[in-house]
Amino acid sequence: MNRVKIELPDKFIYKTEIPIRISDINYGGHLGNNSVLSILQESRIRFLKQFGYSETNIEGTSIIMTDAVIQYKSQGYYGDVLRIELTVESIIRSGCDFIYKVTNTLPGKEVVRAKTGIVFFNYQKRKTAPVPPEFKMKIEELS
Repeated sequence: MNRVKIELPDKFIYKTEIPIRISDINYGGHLGNNSVLSILQESRIRFLKQFGYSETNIEGTSIIMTDAVIQYKSQGYYGDVLRIELTVESIIRSGCDFIYKVTNTLPGKEVVRAKTGIVFFNYQKRKTAPVPPEFKMKIEELS
């Protein structure tokens, strides 16, 4: 079986730190895969908030996650502080990719690489929407 491989970009445009909570730990005693998506979402929300955006209002439109790819590199444990770096790539007509690098801050060991596919969506019309030009411009300024 072929393994997922995510190539990381040379530059990330945002970083934040999130501690692993006890509720993030699975029966194996380490960071659970379900919690990884939650941590990625938290970092994405923090990133958007710096522009005054939320997942339900980016220049009047919402976003939805269409896919996710996660590549595990090492384990995380309760109390570890994760540094999440992210960037936005592949902006097309109605979507983009968020790329994440998650590292344990103390040993500096990479824990996860991930990509989430994002589509802009108009919930009133129940269909995809174009990427707002203002959003694209802000991303390009940071890149």
